[in-house]
Amino acid sequence: MTEMPNNHLLEIKEYGQSIWMDNLTRDLIESGELKDMVENKGICGITSNPAIFEKAIAGNAIYDADIEAGIREGLPVEKIYETLVFEDIRNACDILRPVYEASDGLDGYVSIEVPPTIAHDTQATIEEARRYYQEIGKDNVMIKIPGTTAGLPAVEQVISEGINVNVTLLFSTQSYEETAWAYIRGLEKRAAEGKDISKISSVASFFLSRIDINIDARIDAKLKAGVDRIEKKAELLAIKGKIAIANAKIAYQKYKEIIASDRWKALSEKGANVQRLLWASTSTKDPSYSDVMYVDELVGPDTVNTLPPNTIEACADHCDVASRIETGVEEAYNLIESLKDPDIDINLDEVMDELLVEGIEKFVKPFESLTASLEEKIKHLQPV
Repeated sequence: MTEMPNNHLLEIKEYGQSIWMDNLTRDLIESGELKDMVENKGICGITSNPAIFEKAIAGNAIYDADIEAGIREGLPVEKIYETLVFEDIRNACDILRPVYEASDGLDGYVSIEVPPTIAHDTQATIEEARRYYQEIGKDNVMIKIPGTTAGLPAVEQVISEGINVNVTLLFSTQSYEETAWAYIRGLEKRAAEGKDISKISSVASFFLSRIDINIDARIDAKLKAGVDRIEKKAELLAIKGKIAIANAKIAYQKYKEIIASDRWKALSEKGANVQRLLWASTSTKDPSYSDVMYVDELVGPDTVNTLPPNTIEACADHCDVASRIETGVEEAYNLIESLKDPDIDINLDEVMDELLVEGIEKFVKPFESLTASLEEKIKHLQPV
């Protein structure tokens, strides 16, 4: 990342939002670039996922020595994968440790996802979250658990055990609410056992661009099929690229309601940290939209925005920073309501269900593909 004379990422922090990076590779760690981004560019956390690790590991010779060591130890491919990934996570945790300490545990986290293949298995998710947390052995690691029906009881359980959790793949405001209450129940359970709840941190990763991609495609299909009235065409075009941000603004209102509740206040008095909303999937996919629209529109207190490298560059250069999370809230509710209009007729619940299924698939596929490419690499590096 090149030095920017005015880095707008640094301004965002003044509004109570933290910028995390949605990327992690060994090259970033070993070159010193990650350390520089943390110390000088305003990055105060890292999120990773199977797709990120597939890109990092496949075809990159930097991991070969560790793969060969795994082969010599006779480790199965899944264990070799873990040794590579856990090493990167630990090193990134060490680089971010000063941020974790300076922010009193608010920031400085590195997220790692449990295997996406167990997204619908509560017990397996609990066991893997425990194991990942123990084996990585860093206070500032955050275990990513998908916000599925099976994932949320796992969130509640591991929070009660003092494990930091990033609840991922949230699309609907309802799934966000369920996530927030799972976090609260986990804290209540821990507090009831007389244990400290002040050192536990959690974020709820609310996805953005994928919502607009899905809805925009539905609108384009309706327009292509032909509309009988010019007003109908105008109504459809008026909501393109607007629903994800509207949905996020409504989720933030839900967040405010939850932290105003008596149940939350009781936990807060015992030192509990709020579960911040984290804006994920924030790179703009449609070139006709601003490349920083999922940043500019959602700056506000007690939030995190996790950005891929290209969006970090773009935002450092030309984000227009102001607190907008609570602007246009009424319009946001109206936009979501307008989807039910017979002229628009888009079922948001159906969209959200589709996105969750696709979201898990988008992590399962690279996970399986990485396993396959590691198997190939192992064959290639295996001593004859």
